[in-house]
Amino acid sequence: MKSDKKTSLFSGLTRNTFLLALTSLFADISSEMLYPILPIFLTQNLKVGGSIVGIVEGVAETTQNIVQGFSGWLSDKWQKRKGIAVFGYVLAAISKPFIGMATGWPVVLGARFMDRLGSGTRSAPRDAMIAASADERNRGKAFGLEGVGDNLGAFIGPLIAVALLFLLEINIRSVFYLSIIPGGLAVLMILTVRERKVAFRSKAKIDLSYSQFSAGYRKYLLATALFGIGNSSNAFLILQTKDLGVSFKNTILLYAAFNLLAALISYPSGNISDKLGRKNILLVSFIIFLITYTGFAFTENLWLIGGLFCLYGLYQGIFRSVGKAMAADLVPPHLRASGIGWYSTIVGLSGLVASIVAGQLWDKVSHHAVFLYGAAFSIVGIISLIILIPGSRLKLSGPEKEE
Repeated sequence: MKSDKKTSLFSGLTRNTFLLALTSLFADISSEMLYPILPIFLTQNLKVGGSIVGIVEGVAETTQNIVQGFSGWLSDKWQKRKGIAVFGYVLAAISKPFIGMATGWPVVLGARFMDRLGSGTRSAPRDAMIAASADERNRGKAFGLEGVGDNLGAFIGPLIAVALLFLLEINIRSVFYLSIIPGGLAVLMILTVRERKVAFRSKAKIDLSYSQFSAGYRKYLLATALFGIGNSSNAFLILQTKDLGVSFKNTILLYAAFNLLAALISYPSGNISDKLGRKNILLVSFIIFLITYTGFAFTENLWLIGGLFCLYGLYQGIFRSVGKAMAADLVPPHLRASGIGWYSTIVGLSGLVASIVAGQLWDKVSHHAVFLYGAAFSIVGIISLIILIPGSRLKLSGPEKEE
């Protein structure tokens, strides 16, 4: 009976699915070991101001978002998804120790640029391999399992950093050096994946008009963009939580709990979306986002803020796994990396716009205005998804040809 339950739970998934999930786990541990301590390193060790921190992270995230579309197109054109993904993981792993060696912020900027260039390069071809690791009926589970690895890494990484700094009392620069260990393990995991070939070739030039994609896919990108314009950086949730009186330690613990819940919900949400349809589950995530941002806009109750922060983790886990699975459903196999790459680019660039607007609202209007703005655009996103994507179940825009 136990064996039957296990078979049912992971049925339709392959060795590649699990290896890719482990790849994301180790890569995110490496990245999230550094994320919470990097601003401290810049401001306390390198003695720079908040504006430099903003420049470093703005350049880094923008680089990652822009390069994803190009790497997706390139991997479809060459049909060398694994090779491009391996390059991205290697580049990200070796760049992080350079931050620890930095004596000035330009070196940190260069290292962060390399890190996010690697992250953006690997994302689309990796996601295409995830899509190829399971058939259409189990694709949500495949992306959900990868989401577990990614979000669990985001939970473990900060805890490792805290342990290294406060329990073992090592130098902050050493954390950057040690991050190469999980980064290297991510490279080893991706090297063991067996790439599956497709029977088509992509176009020889970039088609910026999106004419190579279906109308349904383009409408999905539009709905994603309209929702994403209100989805600003998680930093504003962290800042608001701390500003309302939650201690720094407890704020970090809430951030860890947020990532843990995202990890726990990723696989079941992907699995359920295989049965009930991507659109239905994606709408649930949009509604959770609306509830969270509305709550942050109107409440100052610390217990409620903590609960809302954790609730936001459910949105994050569902949106990551189901959103990508839906993008994969709407493009044919030979354009899958391109399709997921441009989807990720839209998510990233709309988020960049949202963060810029949110920053202005935070400084010049009010903190609450940031969340009212996000809630308003989540309503626009919900309406757009309902109107632009008809029905609850989506069909592939092309025949499933992968072997």
